[in-house]
Order: sequence, then structure tokens, then C-alpha cells
Amino acid sequence: MNAYLNIVPIRSRKRFLSTFSAISISEKFDSCLENCSDILFLKKLHASIFVHGLGDVTFLGSKLVTCYAKFDFLTESRWVFDRIVNNSLSLWSSVLVGYFRAGQYKEVQWRYLNLRQRKIFLDSSMSMFCLKSCIELGCLNFGKGVHADAFKFGLNTNCFVGSSLIGLYGKCGDIIDASKVFDEITQRDVVVYTSIITEYARLRDHRAYEAFKFACNMQQEKLDPNRVTLVSLLQTSAQLEVLREGRSVHGYAVRRGIGCSDEVFETTLMDMYIKCGAPRNADCIFGKIKIRNIGSWNAMVAGYQKIGQSFDAWNLFYLMMQENIMPDLIILANGILCCADLKHLREGKSIHCYIIRIGFRLDLVAITALVDMYSKCKCIIQARKLFDKIETRDNILCNVMMAGYLHNEFACEAVKIFSEMVRTCIKPNIGSILNLLSASCDLKDLKLGKCVHGYVLRQEFHLSVEVANQVIFMYAYCGCIYYARQVFSRLRNKDLVSWTSMMTGYIQHGQANESIDLFRLMRSEQIDHDSVALTILLQAFCQLGHLSLAKEVHCHLYRAHDKRDIPVINSLITLYAKCGKLNMARNLFENATEKCTTSWNAMIAAYGMHGNCLDALKLFDSMKGKNIEPDEVTFTSLLTACSHSGFVEDGLNVFRSMTEEFSIIPCEEHYGCLVDLLSRAGQLEEAYGLVKFLPSRQRAQALGALLAACQVYGNTEMGEVIGKHLLDLEPENASAYTLMSNLYAESGKWDDVVKIRSMTKEKGLRRIHGYSLIELNKNLKM
Repeated sequence: MNAYLNIVPIRSRKRFLSTFSAISISEKFDSCLENCSDILFLKKLHASIFVHGLGDVTFLGSKLVTCYAKFDFLTESRWVFDRIVNNSLSLWSSVLVGYFRAGQYKEVQWRYLNLRQRKIFLDSSMSMFCLKSCIELGCLNFGKGVHADAFKFGLNTNCFVGSSLIGLYGKCGDIIDASKVFDEITQRDVVVYTSIITEYARLRDHRAYEAFKFACNMQQEKLDPNRVTLVSLLQTSAQLEVLREGRSVHGYAVRRGIGCSDEVFETTLMDMYIKCGAPRNADCIFGKIKIRNIGSWNAMVAGYQKIGQSFDAWNLFYLMMQENIMPDLIILANGILCCADLKHLREGKSIHCYIIRIGFRLDLVAITALVDMYSKCKCIIQARKLFDKIETRDNILCNVMMAGYLHNEFACEAVKIFSEMVRTCIKPNIGSILNLLSASCDLKDLKLGKCVHGYVLRQEFHLSVEVANQVIFMYAYCGCIYYARQVFSRLRNKDLVSWTSMMTGYIQHGQANESIDLFRLMRSEQIDHDSVALTILLQAFCQLGHLSLAKEVHCHLYRAHDKRDIPVINSLITLYAKCGKLNMARNLFENATEKCTTSWNAMIAAYGMHGNCLDALKLFDSMKGKNIEPDEVTFTSLLTACSHSGFVEDGLNVFRSMTEEFSIIPCEEHYGCLVDLLSRAGQLEEAYGLVKFLPSRQRAQALGALLAACQVYGNTEMGEVIGKHLLDLEPENASAYTLMSNLYAESGKWDDVVKIRSMTKEKGLRRIHGYSLIELNKNLKM
């Protein structure tokens, strides 16, 4: 350098030195801008650049544009850009890339429009980053405009532009156009194939299987899949639950040495095995990982939790905490979800306190998990407090809050949450509609149900089979079986739930023949039944007293080697007992390989029906001896058996053991049974004293039993008081009017009899007469 300066004239030498100095300063500024991490320091650098007379240097200007955008100072960024703007292709390209990397996707689109107004020639980099910005923003229409520009300049066949177009159409749900873009690319590479495979892997239906076909075509063109390709294929296997294909991808990765000690690949692999029903394989992979990071633990905990094995998920979470691994908010949220499923309130509160102690800021996912946990653990007030604290809600959080209210029997509050969703412009999804339909059923509010159905039709939610099934159930439950059948008949893609929902509706309305015909139609359409369908069919046989047809179902279980189908076995026990075949019910119960609480309840109820109270009490003692926890139904059956047999003391002892030994809070049915027990024994005063302590909404059944006893024992005075109270509670109860009429008739008060009967006619009430299933069955055979 010095030798060169010696032979250069003095004026030229000064000019060269100034130029050399400017270049070196520019490089220093460039380095400082690259490492700038503070907005104040950036502004000082900008001022220094002006002081040194470098404000018009293009490459420094483009760096300043990017840095200001990175700190979200768009006004300053635009000012700098407007100062240095020209038609240089490299300038525009670097600015678009810089804006994209700074996360200013809207600014990328805006500058792209400026670029097209200047009629500057496009290159692949500009189109690609603009398309990526459209993907981030979900702007399909803008992306289509970029696609048209790319087509004009012949860039649609470019691998990078094509991959971005595939990503755009795929993310916006237009997989057909994504496939067309793929077909237009002449020279496909691994990136292009990986893009189309990834988009098919995102699909939530059978079309996702196309990802494997593209992978085969890729290999036929002698292109080897990379790690990203294999991850997408594993995700497809997990989603479709195809274990064979998932194992093939795993085997390929092992042969090629791909994914070894790769966190993302191993996590996806474990997730695939768990969702495909092979958790042992996932455990094996997890056990071989030398250094387990938080991602590995989270994959296992989340995987087990999603497939319903919450106990195993909780054990893994507990083991991770024992190994002193610092958890993140994601795995803590999964731990909370485990507590929600297991009803572990204490443990869930512990995780909540841990989050507060550590200083984690609760995000939307964690809040949603906590709301779910507190709701399922009957702490709905605490759940609502957390729900109210968060301002930015989504439809998932609102759905969880609605489900929590439904779980705690506050259907009106669930409807209010939905109204609040609509008011705050949170778009309901299928889960929201299902919750609202469930609320309509709980409230038996047909008007609300019809409004929801109208909303479903307007928003095209009726295309979802799950929503249609819930609409069928809602109409059937609210007494509109005709509307339910119309929805069922118009449903194109019926699944098994559709058929069973309609069958259940007919059973609830006493139309057992229609339910049986529907089952036959289902079988004629070659739809396989399950235990739920058989259980409903047995309920229909029970209503009609079809013992021979029930035996056919019983034989079917033996032929199918399905003797462990507990729900069907329980239904058969009940049916045999109601049809007078107590010995068959007892044999079926005793020979059952597996029994649940419902099995014991069914047999206790069977003994009660036939007046064998001693056998029912013995079975209850045997149940306790085998450490099987009784439930509310168990005590209802026992109290009914004691009532029908007149075992007053035994019945009172059963009632005491329910509250004292098993801590079960008596409900209306239990109190009704106890009042019936005392009333049948003639202890009317004691029974009436018990009724007075009941809440008003739980008195109806007990008052009905007591009114019938007043008629039997001729206590007209008490009967009048009880009858008036019962009619106030249930003015549409035909049986109550009949009992009052009979009571007045036996005491000779014929004027009152006439009044009661005229009231019954005015209301259009009719009492359904009882009949014997055994006699009916005999008559049908004759």
C-alpha cells in the first residue's frame, strides 16, 4: 500500500485515502448494525452515519430499514427507505428479506406493491419472501396475486417459489391448488417434495395418506427424503393411526442414520407410536435417549394424556419433577390436564402454586388447562375467576368454560358464556355448538334448541356428523321425535352414533318397535354394531317383553366370543329379571368373567323386583366384602327392595350407611324411597316429617309416594295437604290428579272428585295404565 502511494500524485493520494477511510467506516457501521440490540444505540448509530456523510449509502440504509423494523419502529424504517429508494433489484430484495426476518409481514406486502408500481423486474427471492409473508398472515387472495406475477415472469416453475406457493395453498386449506402448483414445477427437488408432503400431512382426513404416495414418487425419482420429510410422514402416521407405515419410516431413518440424537425427530417418533397404540415402543425410544430434555418428557406426557391414559401421564410428570428437570409452561399445563382427568384437585393446586412461585406468566394454554381442572374438580367459582382475569380469550377457552358449567349442572351459565362469545366477536366452532346443544338438552329448552339448529344450518355446521348427531339427540330428548327423525333421514354420512342416537330417542318415547326396525335397517346397510347398539336393542326388547329375541342377542355374544361385554351382560340381567326369569339373571351374573359396579346394581335391583330383599342385602354385603365401592344407584335399588318387602329397619340402616360409611349425599330418589318405605309401614307422620326437610325441588317423588300411602291408610286430612302441595309443584302430573280423585272418592267427597276430574280434562291429561310384560309376551305368542 505504501509503495503504491509513493508513485501516486498528491491530489489523487488524498482522494484515495478519503475513499478508503469511508469504506472502512462503512464496514464498522455495518458490523455495529448487525450486532445492535438496543433502540437507543441504533438511533446513535444512525446519527453517526449522518455525521460521517454516509446517509445515502444504500447498503447501510437497507440495514437501518431492517433494524428499525426489528424494533417495531416502522415510521423511522419507512423514512430511511424513502431516502435511499431506487430501482436497484438487490436493494428491494434485501429490504423484503429484512422486513420478513423482522416479522413485519404486512410491510413486506406493502413494499411488494411499491415494487410492482415501479415495474421492477421480479426475482425468485422477492416472490418467495412475499409468499411466505402471505402464509404467516393467511392472506390467500394477496398470495394469488403474487402467484399471477410469478407466472408472468416465469417463476412459477422455480423450486423455491413453487414450495412457497404449495405452503400458501396448503395452509389456506386448498390442497387441490397446492397439487396443481406441484405439477407445474419442472425440476423438483427434495424441498418441493417435502413441501407437498408436509401440506398433505396437515390434513385431518383420509387424504393425508397421499403423503406416502408422494414419498414413493420421490424415491422413484432418486431423491432421498431428509429429516423434515420423515418428520412430516411420522406426523401423518400418527394422525391416521397407521402403525405399519410409521414403522417403515422409522426403519428407513435407522438405515440412513437420520434423526439420531435429534430432538424433534425423536419427539415426533414417540408421539407416533403412542397415538398408533404402541406405547411400549415409545417407552423404548424414550429409555434410550441419553440426555432427556424437556421436549422428550413433554412428548411422552402429552401423548399418554391425549390417548386417555392420564394415570401413566401423571406418573411420568411426577418422575420428571423428581429428577429435578426444570419444567416449562407447556409441560406444566399438561400436568394440570392430567389432574383434571384424574380429579386430583390437591395436585392441580400444587402445580398452580408452583407456577406462581417460579414466576411464570400464565398464557392462554395454561389458563385453559387450569379452568378445565378446577371445573372438573367441582371448583367452578375458582375456574370462573381465572376465566374473568384473562382479556384475550379464544373459542377453546370459552368452550372449556361452557363444558365446566355443564359438568357442574349450570346449563344457564353455559348459555351466557356462548352469548358473551358472540358479543365479543369470538367465532364459535363445532365444540361451542355441541356445548350449546347439550345445554339445551339439560334445560329441556326446545325453543333454544331450535334457535341453535337454525344457527347450525346458517353456518353450515350441519355438515359435521358430530353436530348432526347432537341435534338428533336434542330433539329426541326434548320430546320432538318427528324432528329428530327428519334430521336423521337428511343426514348423508351417518355413523354408528347417528343410528344409536335415533334408536335411543325412540326408546325414550316408548316406540320400541321403531327402534328395533331401525337396528334392522342399520344391519341391512352393513354397518357394524357395537355394545351401545346392542344395549339399546335390549332396552327395546325389555319394553316389549321380547324374551326370545333377547335370548338371540345372548347367543350372539357366545358365538362372537364376546362374553366380556359388560354393558350388554348388565342389560341382559335387567331384561331377564323384568321378564320374570330371575334364575337366568342370577346365572348370568354369577358366571360373568368380569363385573363392574353396574353389574352388582343390576342384580340387586333384580332381587328387589322379585321381592327377595334378603338376597339383595346379602349381595350388598358380598359387594362390600370384595371392596367394590357402591354408588347412588346401589342404594336406590336397596332402598326400593326394602320398601317393597317392608324391611323398615334394614332400609333405615342402609340409608345411614350411605351417608355415614360411604359419604354419599342422598338425592331426591333416595328420599323418595325412604318416604315410600315409611309410608308403606304406616309411619305417615315420620315420613311427612322427613319430606319437610327436603328442598322444594326434591319433594315431588316423595310427596307422590306419601299421597299413595295416605289413600291406603285412609288419612284424608294429611292426603289433602300433601295433594295440594304436589299439584303446586307438578301441575301437569296426571298420576297426582288420579290419586287425589281416589282419595276424595274413598272419603265420600264426590264434589271434590268432580272438580279434580274436570281439571284433568281441561288440562288434557291422561294417565298411562300399567301392564305386565310377561302377560304381554304370552299374548303375543298366542
